[in-house]
Amino acid sequence: MEESKRNLLDEEAKASLDIWRYVFGFADMAAAKCAIDLKIPEAIENHPSQPVTLAEISGAVSASPSHLHRIMRFLVHQGVFKEVPTKDGLATGYTNTPLSRRMMITKRDGKSLAPFVLFETSPELIAPWLRLSSVVSSPANGSHPPPFDSVHGQDLWALADDNPCFNDVINEAMACHTRLVVPRVAAACHDLFEGVPTVVDVGGSTGETLAILVKEFPWIKGFNFDLHHVIEVAQVLDGVENVGGDMFDSVPKCDAVFVKWVLHDWGDKDCIRILKNCKEAVPPNIGKVLIVESIIRDQKKTMIVEDRDEKLQQVRLMLDMGMMAHTSTGKERTLKEWDFVLNEAGFARYEVRDIDDVQCVIIAYR
Repeated sequence: MEESKRNLLDEEAKASLDIWRYVFGFADMAAAKCAIDLKIPEAIENHPSQPVTLAEISGAVSASPSHLHRIMRFLVHQGVFKEVPTKDGLATGYTNTPLSRRMMITKRDGKSLAPFVLFETSPELIAPWLRLSSVVSSPANGSHPPPFDSVHGQDLWALADDNPCFNDVINEAMACHTRLVVPRVAAACHDLFEGVPTVVDVGGSTGETLAILVKEFPWIKGFNFDLHHVIEVAQVLDGVENVGGDMFDSVPKCDAVFVKWVLHDWGDKDCIRILKNCKEAVPPNIGKVLIVESIIRDQKKTMIVEDRDEKLQQVRLMLDMGMMAHTSTGKERTLKEWDFVLNEAGFARYEVRDIDDVQCVIIAYR
């Protein structure tokens, strides 16, 4: 009984602090966006002497010293930057961390997710979060529009089609994610590209994925397949042909299909339709479709050694909330849910490869 009371008191004490994370939870994202907008990580990285004082950062980014001090104090506390004494010991300076370097908007090194932060903090994406309760409270097949549609009067893809600036923000976000994850896929699936002459990247955006794949596997002829307004701004790359079209109608014929972070945007019915078109695009017996998506675990694991797995699971669950806020029917799926859509699409079998990231690779065989 006494132990039960102590546990209840511990839970109450923890809750009295944890509730403030939900009161001011947006502060993390807003402060990170501020650092990215001002290019504070670049100012520190490019300064000739380290650590860099507040006055030096303020001069480099043209910021108010008093306000900048408060932003830096918050981000140091959150572990984004480090605060260390200057060499003479007379002042406090700042240095970058692996985390702050991932907030460099000018870096295209396969680590920075700064464009993704700017995408998720754009006014277009923030507003739908505030209407999440409306879609949760509506019937499963009710008439209430999804949060994004309710705010903007159209879905995300239509808004991007009408708004070139917003379309650019999306493309930059997807490109930076591609630079992060596709090299991992190439390393984990090298054998799957052996002897494969042609690959179609479905929903390939600006062509960043195929730029990486044809460099890694130079025998591949790549086809970057996306909507016409996306293809209009795609890169012109050696070994890659940009093809406009609609994946709901058909997918260009090829030896293997690559589809990354597309299927989670759609409910099961649409997902199955896309998968069927992907299956029909590849040859019988030897054809395969490589799907790069998250897989949500069914049951929580609690072993300390699996702390990284728990953090990856947290990201996947947050992504699922994002799908609810920003798409009409999209969702992150469990393995059981992936099994359902793959079987419904008519694939003979599939396997899953871990790439030690938020996404996995699901290889579906025709």
